[in-house]
Amino acid sequence: MQYPKKVTIGDITVRDGFQHEEKYIPLEAKLWMTEQLVLAGYKHIEVTNLGNPVGMPQFKDADPLMKAIRKSKKIAHLINDVSFTAVTIREKAVERAIENRKEGFGPDRILFMVSTSESHHIKNSGLSLKDYWKMCEKHIKLAHDAGIKVNGTVSTIWGCPIEGPTDMKKAVEFTKRWFDIGANDVEHADHDGSASPDRIHKYFSMIMDEFQNPNKHIVHLHTTRGWGLANALAALQAGMTNFEATMGGIGGQPANFVSGVPVSGTGDYYYADSSLVGLVSMEDLVVMMDEMGIETNLDIDKVLEIGKMTERIVGRRLRSESIKTGRIPKSLTGRGSIIEAPSQSEVK
Repeated sequence: MQYPKKVTIGDITVRDGFQHEEKYIPLEAKLWMTEQLVLAGYKHIEVTNLGNPVGMPQFKDADPLMKAIRKSKKIAHLINDVSFTAVTIREKAVERAIENRKEGFGPDRILFMVSTSESHHIKNSGLSLKDYWKMCEKHIKLAHDAGIKVNGTVSTIWGCPIEGPTDMKKAVEFTKRWFDIGANDVEHADHDGSASPDRIHKYFSMIMDEFQNPNKHIVHLHTTRGWGLANALAALQAGMTNFEATMGGIGGQPANFVSGVPVSGTGDYYYADSSLVGLVSMEDLVVMMDEMGIETNLDIDKVLEIGKMTERIVGRRLRSESIKTGRIPKSLTGRGSIIEAPSQSEVK
């Protein structure tokens, strides 16, 4: 089996990971996390959502956080090589991103999102797909004029938590449409863990057949049913080279209860046990790829350290196995010794 020799891995803990937490994660912790991710070698980091914080209070600190990141002395020597992304589902969020960019602290990249399932899309955006595509076509141009890159995400590729099965061919069509209206890259998202490894491989093979170059396609996988790393392997086998994940595998729908207060989020959770949702564990993903000889350009030991601290930040044990077991040694440890067999006289 042929695998890519190197991959790009983006981190989305500070945005997607923390948005599902039912306690507010302090700005200082988000800043620390972002700084450490940059120091570990990440070049693509998703840090906030510029939508209305009334329903998503985890992002009430969006502007102060972005300002703090831009002013950080710890990463000043690296920051020009890092792309920071903010989610901007609707028009006002895009306009906010553009204004912040003009003021010197806005995102380098913004993210729009469509679902192949109309009901899921309306729930996430409040618009029909027809109206949303029209909105994106206009606002992608505005973002580009402000020097901001744009990601177009396609969701419910392998199934919808509301409607059920979906058609993967529709997601390929949506991907082409994103590029046609100016998106710089496309995220392919299994937002609820509906995908099985065989269908992951089939879909990304379809993407490679259609677009050939994998560099502008990002693999976003959840591990709701425990298949996350198996799905990542299937995507690698299909030729994908661009992934994203979260520390400890946290993340999911915006929480509808934050620090003791009920909020709207995106409504009821899709699963009775909200802890089941979550992305592929970053720590396990990078350790697995390292063992496979795939270059990530990340400081893997530092990634594991960040993972351990993430558990302390959120206050519970997370899904990473690698922060418990560590990396597999690449050389002899020197801890062993040769034990000679006993002589015949000793045996007697």
